[in-house]
Amino acid sequence: MKELAYLNQYLYKYRWRLLLGFIFISLSNYFRVLQPQMIREALDLVVGNIGLFRMMAGFELRQEFVRTLGKSLLLFGVVVMSLAILMGIFMFFMRQTIVVMSRLIEYDLRKTIFTHYQKLDLAFYKSHNTGDLMARITEDVSKVRMYVGPALLYGINLVSLFIMVIYSMINVSLELSIYSLIPLPVLSISIYYVSNLINKKSEVIQKQLANLNSISQEVYSGIRVVKSYVQEAPMSQHFETQCQDYKEKSLGLAQVNAFFYPLMVLMIGMSTILTVYIGGFQVAKGTISPGNIAEFVIYINMLTWPVTAIGWIASIIQQAAASQKRINEFLHTAPDIANKGTYSGPIQGDIVFKDVAFTYPHTGIKALKGINFHLNPGQKLAIVGKTGSGKSTIGDLMLRLYDISEGEILIDNKPIQAHDLSSLRKSIGYVPQDVFLFSDSIHNNIAFGAEGEVPEANVEKFARYAAIYEDIKALPEGFQTIIGERGVTLSGGQKQRVSIARALIKEPDILILDDCLSAVDTNTEKQILGYFNNYLQDKTTIIITHRIYSLIKFDQIIVMDDGKITEMGTHEELLKNKGYYYELFENQIQEENSPTEAGNN
Repeated sequence: MKELAYLNQYLYKYRWRLLLGFIFISLSNYFRVLQPQMIREALDLVVGNIGLFRMMAGFELRQEFVRTLGKSLLLFGVVVMSLAILMGIFMFFMRQTIVVMSRLIEYDLRKTIFTHYQKLDLAFYKSHNTGDLMARITEDVSKVRMYVGPALLYGINLVSLFIMVIYSMINVSLELSIYSLIPLPVLSISIYYVSNLINKKSEVIQKQLANLNSISQEVYSGIRVVKSYVQEAPMSQHFETQCQDYKEKSLGLAQVNAFFYPLMVLMIGMSTILTVYIGGFQVAKGTISPGNIAEFVIYINMLTWPVTAIGWIASIIQQAAASQKRINEFLHTAPDIANKGTYSGPIQGDIVFKDVAFTYPHTGIKALKGINFHLNPGQKLAIVGKTGSGKSTIGDLMLRLYDISEGEILIDNKPIQAHDLSSLRKSIGYVPQDVFLFSDSIHNNIAFGAEGEVPEANVEKFARYAAIYEDIKALPEGFQTIIGERGVTLSGGQKQRVSIARALIKEPDILILDDCLSAVDTNTEKQILGYFNNYLQDKTTIIITHRIYSLIKFDQIIVMDDGKITEMGTHEELLKNKGYYYELFENQIQEENSPTEAGNN
């Protein structure tokens, strides 16, 4: 139960619902326990008057006696029916309190997990797969809800009913009560033993279910790759193997659970036999009445479901404990990026990197080594280099998706850690190399970058700046077109341009563009760069690229290789050095001119 202790805060939050639920359960069981007592009275009335009924044979009073007895029995029937109705009313209210409480806790817990997921840093997501994250916020939370709902409801019902029934039984006969309840300790020991098996099996099953979710999510997300490599059959076989493993584990748990019910029925049957056998002797001695035997048999059978539910409740609790343990693993994971900064004022865009070094957590790859540069407000920096040279890492560090390992990053002469994280990220427009679009309308994907409601005209304006306006207007529903998961219905260049519009609409103080024109044709590239020359005049801009953009005047250009700056200067200075930048420029000029030369030939 130590894992489930986390849920106590929610039980306290809804304590009044829980208290009312307990009261309604107790009232329901009170009226339920009174019913056997009424039946006992009715049976004793009949048994006690059988002799009198026989003695009146041949007398006219016999008919009057039968009518009087019938009215009395009818009255008992009405009382029993009334008690059953009252019991049902309070059962309705107990579900309205405790079951509703469990749904509210489920909502709160999912919201807490979702919020915590968003706080966790990028390193966490690189070391955990999406399917596992989804399983914990869906399947695991559902199993936890069963604990704070049905398990708690029937647990309280079990305790309440046991107390009332056993009290009523002892008031009749302590000896008969002891004999009737002899099988229950055996039941308790069995439950303790089997619960441990359930707990272990439940935890294994939840892990396997998370594995199935991960496989499904990866296949659906990468369906293009699966189809293009004709791997449908192998992937189906792999999924079938994992499903078979899940089925076998689930059947193992079902077999353990199936052991409970026959055991409960056997124990209740033994209690009934003992009640009738021992009770018969006590009736013969005159210590109890025949109605008491009927009352005890009803009490024993009344305990059948609660006692049977012990196994079911134990199973739910064990499964919930296993699920909550998995949830707690993530909830107790603190983000490495701590937001301790307090400055949330405007940012001018002065950026300084001082001997910055960075090593990726979990992999140990040293991405940056002694990076130094200074950008004044409004200046533009191009970062050029081969794949894997550490260019994109600079953008990640600017957004504090990671914290640096060594050195210092200053923004407006303040350490980057001194800036409030939300305020910092709101001031930076970022177009990542790996473009991600939401399964929503194009309008909402572009407006995602701005705060509050964004007018259609504003969205259209920035779509023009990103040279995507005409493409969007050509779609059947224009800006309201739903683009599918990860923007699957758009081309690579269209996705990049929508992503650029999303960054521009923020109107940020600092703009970081990470290889954002790699899938764009030359004419469209010129359109976008032409706009950038005007739009970026007063904005500090970092453009990470494999190409050289001659249409933009850069204040600084740095060339990176193996995490280090190998060249730094203006376009003209780097050409004079005749290093990697010069070679890249010459190759690019040749590529741009080669189609023209071929056409002239």
